[in-house]
Amino acid sequence: MSTVVAQSLHVFGLRSHVSNNVFFFDEQIIMFPSGNHCVKYNVDQKWQKFIPGSDKSQGMLALAISPNRRYLAVSETVQDKPVITIYELSAIPCRKRKILNNFDFPVQKFICMAFSPDSKYLLTQTSPPESNLVYWLWEKQKVMAIVRIDTQNNAVFQVSFNPQDNTQICITGNGMFKLLRFAEGTLKQTNFQRGEPQNYLAHTWVSDDKIIAGTDTGRLFLFESGDQRWETSIVVKEPTSETKNLGVIQESESLIEFPAVTSPVPSYEQVMMTSSHSQLSLPQVFAIAAYSKGFACSAGPGRVLLFEKMEDKEFYRESREIRIPVDPQSNDPSQSDKQDVLCMCFSPSEETLIASTSKNQLYSITMSLTEISKGEPAHFEYLMYPLHSASITGLDTCIRKPLIATCSVDRSVRIWNYESNSLELFKEYQEEAYTISLHPSGHYIVVGFADKLRIMNLLIDDIRSFKEYSVRGCKEIRSVAWNTDDSKLISCGTDGAVYEWSLSTGKRETECVLKSCSYNCVTISPDGKIIFAVGSDQTLKEIADSSVIREMSAFDVTYTAVVISHSGRMMFVGTSVGTIRAMKYPLPLQKEFNEYQAHAGPVTKMSLTFDDQFLLSVAEDGCLFTWKVFDKDGRGIKREREVGFAEEVLVTKTDMEEKAQVMLELKTRVEELKMENEYQLRLKDMNYSEKIKELTDKFLQEMESLKTKNQVLKTEKEKQDVLHRERMDDLLDKQSRELQDLECCNNQKLLLEYEKYQELQLKSQRMQEEYEKQLRDNDETKSQALEELTEFYEAKLQEKTTLLEEAQEDVRQQLREFEETKKQIEEDEDREIQDIKTKYEKKLRDEKESNLRLKGETGIMRKKFSSLQKEIEERTNDIELLKGEQVKLQGVIKSLEKDIMGLKREIQERDETIQDKEKRIYDLKKKNQELEKFKFVLDYKIKELKKQIEPRENEIKVMKEQIQEMEAELERFHKQNTQLELNITELWQKLRATDQEMRRERQKEWDLEALVKRFKTDLHNCVAYIQEPRQLKEKVRALFEKYVQRADMVEIAGLNSDLQQEYARQREHLERNLATLKKKVVKESELHRTDYVRIMQENVSLIKEINELRRELKFTRSQVYDLEAALKLTKKIRPEVSETGNIISGPERQALGSRGQRQPQTGLLLASKAASPKLPPASGHTHPTAFWAPLPRACSPKAL
Repeated sequence: MSTVVAQSLHVFGLRSHVSNNVFFFDEQIIMFPSGNHCVKYNVDQKWQKFIPGSDKSQGMLALAISPNRRYLAVSETVQDKPVITIYELSAIPCRKRKILNNFDFPVQKFICMAFSPDSKYLLTQTSPPESNLVYWLWEKQKVMAIVRIDTQNNAVFQVSFNPQDNTQICITGNGMFKLLRFAEGTLKQTNFQRGEPQNYLAHTWVSDDKIIAGTDTGRLFLFESGDQRWETSIVVKEPTSETKNLGVIQESESLIEFPAVTSPVPSYEQVMMTSSHSQLSLPQVFAIAAYSKGFACSAGPGRVLLFEKMEDKEFYRESREIRIPVDPQSNDPSQSDKQDVLCMCFSPSEETLIASTSKNQLYSITMSLTEISKGEPAHFEYLMYPLHSASITGLDTCIRKPLIATCSVDRSVRIWNYESNSLELFKEYQEEAYTISLHPSGHYIVVGFADKLRIMNLLIDDIRSFKEYSVRGCKEIRSVAWNTDDSKLISCGTDGAVYEWSLSTGKRETECVLKSCSYNCVTISPDGKIIFAVGSDQTLKEIADSSVIREMSAFDVTYTAVVISHSGRMMFVGTSVGTIRAMKYPLPLQKEFNEYQAHAGPVTKMSLTFDDQFLLSVAEDGCLFTWKVFDKDGRGIKREREVGFAEEVLVTKTDMEEKAQVMLELKTRVEELKMENEYQLRLKDMNYSEKIKELTDKFLQEMESLKTKNQVLKTEKEKQDVLHRERMDDLLDKQSRELQDLECCNNQKLLLEYEKYQELQLKSQRMQEEYEKQLRDNDETKSQALEELTEFYEAKLQEKTTLLEEAQEDVRQQLREFEETKKQIEEDEDREIQDIKTKYEKKLRDEKESNLRLKGETGIMRKKFSSLQKEIEERTNDIELLKGEQVKLQGVIKSLEKDIMGLKREIQERDETIQDKEKRIYDLKKKNQELEKFKFVLDYKIKELKKQIEPRENEIKVMKEQIQEMEAELERFHKQNTQLELNITELWQKLRATDQEMRRERQKEWDLEALVKRFKTDLHNCVAYIQEPRQLKEKVRALFEKYVQRADMVEIAGLNSDLQQEYARQREHLERNLATLKKKVVKESELHRTDYVRIMQENVSLIKEINELRRELKFTRSQVYDLEAALKLTKKIRPEVSETGNIISGPERQALGSRGQRQPQTGLLLASKAASPKLPPASGHTHPTAFWAPLPRACSPKAL
């Protein structure tokens, strides 16, 4: 028979009272404690991996992860002894690296821990009354230092290392803020507290010498090297008295009360007790987390504040606020967000912030969202889903769906999906739920409260009650179980009784009462013959026929839950320490079972899924575990399912109608918004076109003004060019003078720098010679002193060794003499022998004392020798420092040499530029002299020309005035001509447009006439099929497709979209009416089917009679035609024959012709009537000619 194996698959829960209970392993994986495991959870892929606690562990107390993310330290209590286990996270699976469990100091438990920056050292803090801080070299399990932090039993909340220094440590607690430094094997305090003591709840390092600490009164302090530099207070509005009382009730009921053995003291419990009393109105800072821009801190219930560093100062300012959202599923949504944030951490890239709260919830937020929210507080989101915050009291599963139902002391009922590992439904109530049962279909649940049973529907998005049963005066029944065919019910209670009830008779069939045992759980075998019960007497009982046939010991634990598989081959039991034991059935005689670490509290309920694939367990720690069940070879327990899981859900009719109504309203609203948006777009287009026009006019005006300005600027530029040339000449003169001055100054500076360089070179040579001489002297003195000391102490040691050997030889000689004397006078001189013996023993003690004294002197000499060696090493270090200074000086000399070379190059470049400028100045001077000569000649010519120009200028002036008058007159004529040309052009354009319009209208008229002719011809061809509905329908459809184009329809639709929408709405209305009418027609057709059959039979007989009459009429007409031909009347009156073969007489033809001219659509109406043969006639007897309609003359080809 194979052994059963259970593997933890997924967990729903969190233990928030564990110190440092959430942190990132990498960007996608977080770690948190749940049950008696530490869980690795991938946020993106939603998988979980487990690091189980130690065997016989009573729960985890604190966690710490190393900065390099390779090691995890877990503090536990195992059999009332503290244990620290260090796991290697890089291994797959994670394995234990070291276990610290041997302590030379008193300790009850470790309440907080921290790794050093290089991950080599571990810092641990013990709980009061010892309150020892221990500094470990954990790889070697060696205590490097230990110090008692507090002697007044004050709580310590957090310890940490300086992120840049392994030797500096910070500790905060109630009334303490201490900085310690590890040096020479001890931890020494380096700061002194000033001012009033504060209750520091949390702290974090924001740099290598700055720490932010928060208190229980909402104050934040910035310490730099232990001294307070900055302080601020977090302000929260004072709530009303009712809100206070409600908050206290809500908070106290949401906390988990764990056994005293497993709950950590005093880290979070004392803080939570403090938070519900005098400090309720003040925000308490339970957690602080640093990031690159500043830090985040909790600021009272449901709030987290982000602080950023000021640019101009070393202080911080509040930048943003993040809140826990209100839960609409809560029974009091206004209080659902009132939960304290106990721990926070940032992802390695600082993209995500994760927080854990006092109600065992995990929240996360993307930091980019906090920057988007302008002024408004950002809100957290559930990292996974809402979790239970207190002990889980009920558990059940169903058959048709992969659902789990749980209820808890936190007044909530939750429906989980163990296939997708998600929360399906969740609802809170006003009172606690004690038990729950899920219908096999997965659509209904029964929940037991203190005074009633409620039957509820599991809807798609709600849990809704539809029936209640009052329960009064009921004794506590701890467990019930059904047999396979539901014919029997087994119950057990705290009174020590196990009863078996028959449902058919309602009577109790068997009973087993044991007053000494308070039963916790009961189950029954698949065959219904054996009952299994567990209780307070630490045994598993097999009960059959009202008697206990066998008891199996629990081995020092209490069994709290039991479940047996549907196959009857395996059994699982839960214990009071949170473990789960898997055993085969029938039960073994000895201790043969597999035990698994699961919960951190007593297991309350267990259940197996219907196919025995998964085991479910819940406990007082508020966690729900799902386990995969295997056999010993690692194969899953195979049990064939008849059908797959159902996907149906319950939805009420009112909900569906409301949703349909909402959808209809939303559709209407969408249409309205579309119309409104289109209208707004048209308005905006009009506004923008007007604005564009205005801007165009404005820009044209500005362009004209800019052209004017440009012309003015050109004239100014010309003036500036003249001034610039003059200034350029002045500057060239000035520059030449400055150049000469700079050359003199540079020459003097070069001489001074060269003299300094010579002095520094001599000085460095002297210093080098002195240092080399000192080094040689130091080496000589060191070696000489070392040789002297070595010779001196070796001689002294040799001397003492010789004396010691002589003393030992003397003692041995005296002992030999004493033995000889003893032999000679043994009989006579017993008293003398005793005296001599005493004397020599005294001498021996003296010699031993002298020997010990000599050994002490030798040790002193060795210490002196070691001190001399240290002094030699120090001198060697001084020599190294001097060499370093020499190297630095040589570097300075080299840099100065480089500067000198650079200055020389600069001087050379400047000399070259000076020479170039001197050449340029010389050339300019030559040109200037030539220009002066040319200027003199030009001045003389200008004077001569001016004398000749003066009379001509007067004539030119008169002529210019005449030209201006003529230009004005010409401009006036030009404007008139332009205006006339514009008028002519406009008239020509109108004429062309009129001609084009006329030609288009004519062409359109011709096209329409041709179209009408073609249409009439096609219509005449269609009318030929007036007696054949199907062909007529096809011809009419072809006629429609030929003459009605889609472009025409699009143009019609484009002309008035609003009308089209109105038509669409009317069409929908008519379609709905048509649908209702069709339903009515169907109902009426079913009611009148017999009448229709009778009428149809009569119609068939009448049609046969009509066809016979038609044949007779045709034969008669042919006879009349033959007779008329015989009477030679054929040429005068020729009867017209229709396309159907019917002959139309003269009076009928005239009547049809006149009627066709007055009513051209009559033929179409008759054709439409003939095309619907399904409608029955108005009466049973119809005239034969009612089914035959003559063709109007207006539709004949001749009329067209």
